Amino acid sequence: MINILICDDDKEIAEAIAVYLNNEGYKTHLAHNGKEALVVLDEHDIRLIIMDIMMPELDGLAATMEIRKSRNIPIIMLSAKSEDTDKIIGLSAGADDYVTKPFNPLELIARVKSQVRRYTVLGSVPPPEEGTHSVGDLVIDDNHKTVTVDGEDVRLTPLEYKIALLLIRNPGRVFSIDEIYERVWGEDAFCADNTVAVHIRRIREKIEIDPKNPKYIKVVWGIGYKIERLESR
Repeated sequence: MINILICDDDKEIAEAIAVYLNNEGYKTHLAHNGKEALVVLDEHDIRLIIMDIMMPELDGLAATMEIRKSRNIPIIMLSAKSEDTDKIIGLSAGADDYVTKPFNPLELIARVKSQVRRYTVLGSVPPPEEGTHSVGDLVIDDNHKTVTVDGEDVRLTPLEYKIALLLIRNPGRVFSIDEIYERVWGEDAFCADNTVAVHIRRIREKIEIDPKNPKYIKVVWGIGYKIERLESR
């Protein structure tokens, strides 16, 4: 059974989400602030987190950043704010998806299933494409799901990994923002610009010496992104 952590200081909302997810066959664990969430993560094999932003003691953004130091499990962030800037902040903190309150429970369940599916089958690509891919000092070993730059391990979230893998498999090819979104998220692209851009920025921060002057992932203005063709050492 898949364990899901629901972290929200509004106990009624947390319990209501738990009821819906339990009915779908998931096992839920509740926390009501970021500190409690970290304790639950240490005690259970959590496969997905639903994290509210505004909470006492340790808010959702700080908790997400702490979780991302050691775990790549999907995080769906909840917030009563719907502004694009708030979504960007949530995604920048390490969230994989963002849902605005009040939300349709069926939509949340659909997003949960989508994230669990992606996390469970991460890297399940056709056998002919499996293996090690490299450009310059950037190496992705898709057999072992590892990323290294100049021999140093890099920790990417599941979505970041899939974006990087898509690009490195096709060095020099430019992918549009919509194409990246549709291939990685598996959904029709809508409002994809900010979502993809935030994830690209986070990947750059992890693999580039100077993210503002990237060596690997380049933007092709008005079109999309590509990974440069570089000779591997």
